[in-house]
Amino acid sequence: MMKSLAIVGFGISFFSFGGETPAKMSQTDYVSMWSNVAVEHMLTYRIPASITLAQGLLESGNGNSPLATEANNHFGIKCSDWTGEKIYFDDDAKGECFRKYPTATESYNDHSLFLTKKPRYAALFQFPVDDYKSWAKGLKKAGYATHPEYAEKLIDLIERLKLYEYDDKTAPQNNGTELLANNAKETSKTKTKETNVNKSASSMKIDESCLKYQNHILKENKNDVKFIIARKGDTYYKIAKEYELAMWQMYKYNDFVDKKDLLEPGDIVYIEPKRNRARSKGATFVATKDITLIEISQAEGIKLKKLVKMNGYTSEKVTVQKGQKILLR
Repeated sequence: MMKSLAIVGFGISFFSFGGETPAKMSQTDYVSMWSNVAVEHMLTYRIPASITLAQGLLESGNGNSPLATEANNHFGIKCSDWTGEKIYFDDDAKGECFRKYPTATESYNDHSLFLTKKPRYAALFQFPVDDYKSWAKGLKKAGYATHPEYAEKLIDLIERLKLYEYDDKTAPQNNGTELLANNAKETSKTKTKETNVNKSASSMKIDESCLKYQNHILKENKNDVKFIIARKGDTYYKIAKEYELAMWQMYKYNDFVDKKDLLEPGDIVYIEPKRNRARSKGATFVATKDITLIEISQAEGIKLKKLVKMNGYTSEKVTVQKGQKILLR
């Protein structure tokens, strides 16, 4: 059980490994890489995305700590009740055992389960999902870390990097009571199973087809760039897993912009790089309504930076007026 700050990840100034502590990833890079996962977990587990990101930043040294790079452990969780791979680092005591994950994504998954299943964190879920201050103080009070300024450091990260903005992305309306109640009943699973056996088969029958994940239909635009159309509930993370892509590829291929972590039905999502220009000579786009340059980039499958350069703009955040012509080549 983790009872310290896991100094391994508390900013690289707190832990030295072989005398080398070069920061390979900035705080901004880290947030860009993991924000969509944090938001997805917020919607699933009702843990504020800001808290998840702040803890990940703090505990992993922006993803650069030895624990993060060698064990994919971004939250400093120790080996209590753990049957998976392990790694040993000096923390509160010498040679303490920490959980080791095959991927950093597994670390994020385990962090959410860790908070939802441990009774000592149950009180946290009584706080609103956008009350990051109460969550930060509650984590410290529950013993997630022993550093006296742990809560203050989380709050500072959240406010300085404006991580609280991620808590506004369709936060769940329920108070998480059902989730906590289910986790608290794990010890009585045997009795529950015995009760379920007595239920009639007809009352327990489920249409298994609705449980199967349906792959997206792969499409190709006129510039020969492959894409899919987002469905309700889609995220870049889910699509990346489906097509075995890294998150940086999803961001790069789709010219990732602020406040676009969650996809809307009908959004175009590219799974390979967009083109530098249109295939047809003299190709143009005429706006039939006010539209942003990023929307044109997605619609035409042409890189945003190239559109900016071709049309003499100085910023990517441009709104094209109705009737205006945009060069595509």
